[in-house]
Amino acid sequence: MTTIKEITPTELAQKLYQHEQLFLLDVREENEVAICAIAGATHIPMKLIPLYLDQIPDDVAIVIYCHHGNRSLNVANYLVENGFEVDDIYNLTGGIDAWALTVDKQMPRY
Repeated sequence: MTTIKEITPTELAQKLYQHEQLFLLDVREENEVAICAIAGATHIPMKLIPLYLDQIPDDVAIVIYCHHGNRSLNVANYLVENGFEVDDIYNLTGGIDAWALTVDKQMPRY
């Protein structure tokens, strides 16, 4: 079984602040993204990932997030099963809810 690496909201915020090259993938549904999102993220709902694999870069670190981290973990495992390097994939611990609680406290929560 593959172990997907976790990244905390604080660690992700630091990487974004330092302009580290990464692909931020939001796998939530459209109605969730309408409430809040992390700037710079690419939105591909979880159910559409198989159709859009070719739009996910395989040459840069990928940070995947959802509301609490469960769907994004499933997507991370799916990407690894489909040839993406496990070392380049991170799941955002606690999802966007944890981001709103620790990094962007003005962000709407749901």
